[in-house]
Amino acid sequence: MNILVTGGAGFIGSHIADAYIEAGHHVVVIDDLSTGHKENVNPKVAFHKLDIRDPALQDLFESQPFDIVNHQAARGNVRASIEDPMIYADVNVRGGIRLLECCRRYAVKKIIYSSTGGCVYGELRYLPADEKHPIQPRDPYGASKASFELYLPVYKINYGLNYTILRYPNVYGPRQDPFGEAGVVSIFIGKMLCGAQAMINGDGEQKRDYIYVSDVVRANLKAMENGNNEVYNLGGGVGLSVNEIFRRLKAMTDYSLDEVHGPPKLGEVRNSYLDAKNAWRELGWEPMVSLNEGLLQTLEYFRPRITGSKK
Repeated sequence: MNILVTGGAGFIGSHIADAYIEAGHHVVVIDDLSTGHKENVNPKVAFHKLDIRDPALQDLFESQPFDIVNHQAARGNVRASIEDPMIYADVNVRGGIRLLECCRRYAVKKIIYSSTGGCVYGELRYLPADEKHPIQPRDPYGASKASFELYLPVYKINYGLNYTILRYPNVYGPRQDPFGEAGVVSIFIGKMLCGAQAMINGDGEQKRDYIYVSDVVRANLKAMENGNNEVYNLGGGVGLSVNEIFRRLKAMTDYSLDEVHGPPKLGEVRNSYLDAKNAWRELGWEPMVSLNEGLLQTLEYFRPRITGSKK
């Protein structure tokens, strides 16, 4: 197949592009490199530095037919979205609609959309949350991702464009930015390997569902031919506290500093973990990488890049 991956220079998108290449597909990647990195891009893909809001997106679709569009591009920072909600609506909703219009005009068969289970549900009424849980985001990022979800059935009903929505939990692994705002695992690893103080927001007892990036990639592979016009949570269904993540990484890195707690962050939900039984039943997906295995693999990736040492 000919596949377009938006946000394909980013943490998750680049791993998805790699998997599609390995499966024998032709892959085109677009990314504006605002948070993605060119070095993440597989040399076998055709790369275009392009914002999904750019009218030139239509020229790309006109130049070649795409069978599938895998839409990973987004503004994805909860705290930044509170400070500048307009840009999140502009990129995640308006940019997404431009992408859908190109899919419609150029007969794309299917779009796979990465949404966020951690933010579209808001503060959960029950745990773990299934796909029927009310959508009640607490931040503009979650609101923008939930808003775009609503357009996908509209384009299916009116234009026959198939879709699968995958709601991600907290994804971690190689290529996540250890010096950015998103991803507590990579941030802790970055601080610990540098011997700097790792800060825990609030009391650290907030619970999250942590999934290794290769498991998310597998779901995106399965969604190519399955799960048409459905929404699926991804996750392990079990919440783990930020304090526990700190303690496990502290032991793995021989980190000498004790935990320090800062104020809780505005817009952050207390607990978020997801019921992914429907993904297991209908996509044949379940997480395969244990937390300790995933943490060790992530640590092995970052250690030589941050300290210059393999051990």
